[in-house]
Amino acid sequence: MITTLISIGNSRGVRIPKPLLNESGLGSEVELQVKKGEIRIVAAPVKKVSAKDTLLLSEKILGDDWNKPEEDEAWKSLQ
Repeated sequence: MITTLISIGNSRGVRIPKPLLNESGLGSEVELQVKKGEIRIVAAPVKKVSAKDTLLLSEKILGDDWNKPEEDEAWKSLQ
């Protein structure tokens, strides 16, 4: 398929017809690879998410946050 580059702000782009996108199976994130004379659009690598990245409150974080002697002293004065 031959197409033309279009202006998009200060950049240039290519319109990709929906049937080609459907056939390619590309998702919303892609990677551009450049070689002399060509630009390839390939699926972006899948990011591996570890359990550490998904935990908001771990026991270690809670322990560090809750075990503060200065707070114990402050509470004693209020009791």
